[in-house]
Amino acid sequence: MGLIFSCIASVFNAIGLALVAIVNAIGSVLQAIIAEIIACFDTIISCFTCGSLVRRNRAPATTSVV
Repeated sequence: MGLIFSCIASVFNAIGLALVAIVNAIGSVLQAIIAEIIACFDTIISCFTCGSLVRRNRAPATTSVV
């Protein structure tokens, strides 16, 4: 009787792991899609502002003493 219960428990465990894998895959796909949408908006905003905001934040103005 224990052998049958162990086999049934293993089947349910495998089904549970498969469902978790499916949910994780869906979450990963959604995360990738959202990241790409944000990257597109970042590119559009950078284009509209001629990149001036990005350049100002990334490369501080330096003066040469020479």
